[in-house]
Amino acid sequence: MALIPFDALEIIVKNTKVKTTQIVSLENSLGRVLANDIYANFSLPRFANSAMDGYAIIYGDNSDELKVIDKIFAGDDKTISLEIGLCVKIMTGARIPSECSAVVPQEDIEILKNGNIKLPKNIKKFQNIRFIGEDIRQDELLISKGEELDFSKISILSSMGMHHIEVFKNPKVIVFASGDELKQYYESIEPHQIYNSNTPTLVARVKELGCDVTFSKTSNDSLETLKNIIKDSLKSDFIITTGGVSVGEADFTKEAFNQLGFECLFDGIIIKPGKPTVFGKIGDTFILNLPGNPLAASLIFELFGKIVVQKLRGSKNINHNYILAKISTELKNKAGRVTLIPGFFDGEYFIPSSKTSPGMVSVLASCNSFIALDTDVEILNKDSLVKVLPINWNFISENNKDFLTK
Repeated sequence: MALIPFDALEIIVKNTKVKTTQIVSLENSLGRVLANDIYANFSLPRFANSAMDGYAIIYGDNSDELKVIDKIFAGDDKTISLEIGLCVKIMTGARIPSECSAVVPQEDIEILKNGNIKLPKNIKKFQNIRFIGEDIRQDELLISKGEELDFSKISILSSMGMHHIEVFKNPKVIVFASGDELKQYYESIEPHQIYNSNTPTLVARVKELGCDVTFSKTSNDSLETLKNIIKDSLKSDFIITTGGVSVGEADFTKEAFNQLGFECLFDGIIIKPGKPTVFGKIGDTFILNLPGNPLAASLIFELFGKIVVQKLRGSKNINHNYILAKISTELKNKAGRVTLIPGFFDGEYFIPSSKTSPGMVSVLASCNSFIALDTDVEILNKDSLVKVLPINWNFISENNKDFLTK
């Protein structure tokens, strides 16, 4: 029985389990998912230091001029005592003397002929001093289990001197398609045959999402051939197939999986395109059978397959997020099923694609997102608010825009 999309997603989240962990070096941790919480080993700053080049003084010193008694550079380990009438020239990042209660920028200082300095007015207590723990406090939770490591989190880890990190292993994924009519992109084809675009598409997409992917040659529509491919694929964490999941006489994919002990978790989704989608497992290997139509396969993968990947990666981010936008034009829809509409989000408007046929391959090349219309939506008026789900989300534009908030 076909499920509504939210029930299908709930089954995916409930049943998909993350596998093992491994230790990787910090320089090889980009894009990996943390397997445990990370706490601060110490506070940052570790010592009170100067936020700029200037002069360390005692706040409230009303001396007409101050004598410069020393100079402190970043990294110096000096013990200097300040008194009224005395100051120290100090560089950015250098540890301040214990009595120091303000640092005056060097550009605000008047240097006298005798080498002493004269202070400006309006000095604030503790100005330009970075205090212990101002950035990070010892034992503070820095990064949570299930978070993906990007450049900013690697910055935190390196600041703590953490050189090896426990992460979840990248899922091993195998992708193949079914169909006698399908040929690889490097083969010659006859007029009645087509190139297999689904497998390269999904291989590339799953790589983008942080998986180790194996490309399996297109199988012909033979039960034994399919079974052999599936047996060879069961060493992986996740098998993704396209085609062979409808009710045609030559669609053997379901039967091949069933003969190998396939446990079906759902069969069919009340959605268009992509109703004949199947999800299940054999042993510890999860299987997603996608429709053979290229656009349908890609959109269904974005809505459901991406969540399987996130779970297998150990990520805590396992729910779709969206951005509210206005739709650029009136959109009519046949109600009855959840409908996926690809399009382009330009930062303000969602522009629906003029091409939406499930069998098309060119659509997503000009799209960066999609919307999912509820079962009862028949029309959206221009400027109606829609919930935009991202696909390709490197949000840089070819058009020069004023990005300043005014």
